[in-house]
Amino acid sequence: VQLQASGGGLVQAGGSLRLSCAASGRTFSSYAVGWFRQARGKEREFVAAISSSGGSTYYAGSVVKGRFTISRDNAKNMVYLQMNSLKPEDTAVYYCARNLGGSYYYPTNFGSWGQGTQVTVSS
Repeated sequence: VQLQASGGGLVQAGGSLRLSCAASGRTFSSYAVGWFRQARGKEREFVAAISSSGGSTYYAGSVVKGRFTISRDNAKNMVYLQMNSLKPEDTAVYYCARNLGGSYYYPTNFGSWGQGTQVTVSS
């Protein structure tokens, strides 16, 4: 299983981006997927996660709640992260990964990390 994030870019503060996460393999609908981000010089942090069916979603509280929306299309092996009202502090490399079990909030519970996609928000 391999997951690959795409869709990043440079955007002005207040703008929007939609990130995509493409997964290989036939078991995509059997696992939850999370989005994480890592700003330069900082640890990787949880952004959002979605259950295997897409019926439950989780967000990093006050950091992104209300601005970001996670969704998935199991027929296409895709997960999306719609990011609105972007702020300069959202600048980071964004990664998607497969949940291996346990809490969605910890990167150590995720695997199949692909290369991230850079999001840069200018002020």
